[in-house]
Amino acid sequence: MAYSPSSTTVYQGRGATYDPHNRFAPTCSVVEDDGWWHEEASTSLATEIREEPSKSALSWNRSPDLPFDRSLNPFRGCEHGCIYCYARPSHAYWDLSPGLDFETKLIARTGLVEHLTDELSHPHYVCRPINLSGNTDCYQPLEAKYQTTRRLLELLLACRHPVTLVTKSTLILRDLDLLAAMAEHRLVRVFVSLTSLDANLKRTLEPRTASPQARLKVIRELNTAGIPVGTLVSPIIPGLTDHEIERILEAASRAGARTATWMLLRLPHEVAPMFEAWLQAHYPERATKVMSLIRQCRSGKNYDAQFGKRFRGEGIFADLIAQRFNRASRQWNMQPRTEQGLNTHDFRPPRAQGDLFI
Repeated sequence: MAYSPSSTTVYQGRGATYDPHNRFAPTCSVVEDDGWWHEEASTSLATEIREEPSKSALSWNRSPDLPFDRSLNPFRGCEHGCIYCYARPSHAYWDLSPGLDFETKLIARTGLVEHLTDELSHPHYVCRPINLSGNTDCYQPLEAKYQTTRRLLELLLACRHPVTLVTKSTLILRDLDLLAAMAEHRLVRVFVSLTSLDANLKRTLEPRTASPQARLKVIRELNTAGIPVGTLVSPIIPGLTDHEIERILEAASRAGARTATWMLLRLPHEVAPMFEAWLQAHYPERATKVMSLIRQCRSGKNYDAQFGKRFRGEGIFADLIAQRFNRASRQWNMQPRTEQGLNTHDFRPPRAQGDLFI
């Protein structure tokens, strides 16, 4: 069932205000008020989980504007519920909506460790950093039960394979022992995503993520443990979060982050109308200004997917954001994100270790 993009229903602990139509579905159902009495729907939605046997582990990309060419994604969908998440449209591939389904109907992939063992053992495999994860957060609440990310890290540590992680979750501190051991061999870099320091904004923008102060604590503890940590200021939302750029970088630097990068808000496919509906529900007085600034950065459109433009945008306002970010990064001695420097020379294929991971 599809709901109107103009819906302003606020669901407890959820980011989306409706379920947009699955663009691959042959038919579309729309709710219409026929004037008859009907019971109000609950604003509390439970999380549903199903398991999916994986066919492979690594996902590959040839994007010229990504610093990695392979990634691992333990889960499909994300309970964090970030309304702006660029991964939402991928849920349509599983006959689910990118809206509320994306954050309430989750898929846990099984067999990833076994598949990764096979793929790392291939005689033609070339070791380069793996990104965990490129689509949805590998430390979302589901990880506490399945521990897939931890088991993947155990394998990568044993194989001396480098990895980068991006998260908004404090659950990463559970794996401090593994990450510290990997850091000793220059096998890991962690990036903690910081969108805003405003806890009230975070509650609706990223409803089930850790608070800004909790994420700064994660940076602090990772740094104390000797784990290279940086911050990803993403997404920067014109007219809503861009005024915080300097304060975010200062706070991250003081907590121990040594690298920083940023991305402009991306609104592919169904994300654009969902984000507009979210603005109308939570910030109606800013909605027109925010969307106008976004279109100024996207050649008059909601989104431009061209390589070289999709992450940074273009135009005067996008250039101003870049200048401010670069200046604040220099002020706080924050280096750009890079996968260079990670150790790829000590890689040991699993099968060369006596089939330890069978």
